[in-house]
Amino acid sequence: MSTIPQTVLDQLELQAIELPSWAFGNSGTRFKVFGTPGTPRDPYEKIADAAQVHAYTKLAPTVALHIPWDKVDDYDDLRAHAEGLGVSLGTINSNTFQDDDYKFGALTHEDAAVRQKAIDHHLECIDIMHATGSRDLKIWLAEGSNYPGQADLRGRQDRLQESLQTIYDRLGDEQRLVLEYKFFEPAFYHTDVPDWGTSYAQVAALGDKAMVCLDTGHHAPGTNIEFIVMQLLRLGKLGSFDFNSRFYADDDLIVGAADPFQLFRIVYEVARGGGLNHPDVAFMLDQCHNVEDKIPGQIRSVLNVQEMTARALLVDTDALRAAQVSGDVLEANRVFMDAFYTDVRPALAEWRETRGLAADPMAAFAASGYLAKIAADRVGGVQAGWGA
Repeated sequence: MSTIPQTVLDQLELQAIELPSWAFGNSGTRFKVFGTPGTPRDPYEKIADAAQVHAYTKLAPTVALHIPWDKVDDYDDLRAHAEGLGVSLGTINSNTFQDDDYKFGALTHEDAAVRQKAIDHHLECIDIMHATGSRDLKIWLAEGSNYPGQADLRGRQDRLQESLQTIYDRLGDEQRLVLEYKFFEPAFYHTDVPDWGTSYAQVAALGDKAMVCLDTGHHAPGTNIEFIVMQLLRLGKLGSFDFNSRFYADDDLIVGAADPFQLFRIVYEVARGGGLNHPDVAFMLDQCHNVEDKIPGQIRSVLNVQEMTARALLVDTDALRAAQVSGDVLEANRVFMDAFYTDVRPALAEWRETRGLAADPMAAFAASGYLAKIAADRVGGVQAGWGA
């Protein structure tokens, strides 16, 4: 264990990364949704697949649900099913982007009846949260306009605030509203919550139980995401992450696949700001596995986060600070890069074995035969992830 000090291992043992139920369903691009053998037939089977990730990694104890994709008749039963598999139900995600009524907006719509329909959907989500024991209601809005002059930008912000306030006022004492932002898509001229500043302005006006969600794929190219992380932690408004990876836009690829150094920098700022293993900052995945198998894709994702967390915790913060204070630019960068280039994989593999886990969770899962079993058992499964 020479590479990873015990103090770092103690932090890693506390790490928890929430999985999205939709990552286990069929998904794709606007051109094609590819089916996968063994696709879940219902939310119960999505949770069963998510439980496999936790069984092999001990990193993913909760599963986020998406409403209406994961609606069931009995949420108490769904909750008991999850707990029987060793996981819990987590964040409830609303959906106001697949209904014809929301073509020109949902919470921001000019028509009060349409706004009320969208509000009622969120109130239903809160009712579901009471049954599932969920803390967070996550809201991402696919709202905006495609052309200059099409929409009243200021009026939409006012209507958004009014709608969010109505939803916020229904939250229970231990519940939170988490507002996600995205700078474009599906609207291309403007989106109503395009950046962290807009999200922060909206949630700050709501109250202490409203937070910002940062999706790593929802920024313009070249954005310094770790700066945003730092700022939201300073302000006490970073509620959660949606970890994924992108080459061009919101690709929703496996986290760390395109730019592992960015993931390292983000996690370093999380640790620096006191957000690592903090109950108010939720680590989550938001990914769609279009061409790879879903469960191994999620296993790889949580392992990538764990690896970069280990590296970030290896930064010699005393040496780094000394170099920063003295103005030694190259030394500061060397200290930072030394931690990033440290290969922690052998030490993590050894550490897993001391915890009763396989050294290589990917290989262990592949050898389990689970994928072949669900492919034989789940005939006709069409549960959707993104793109339903």
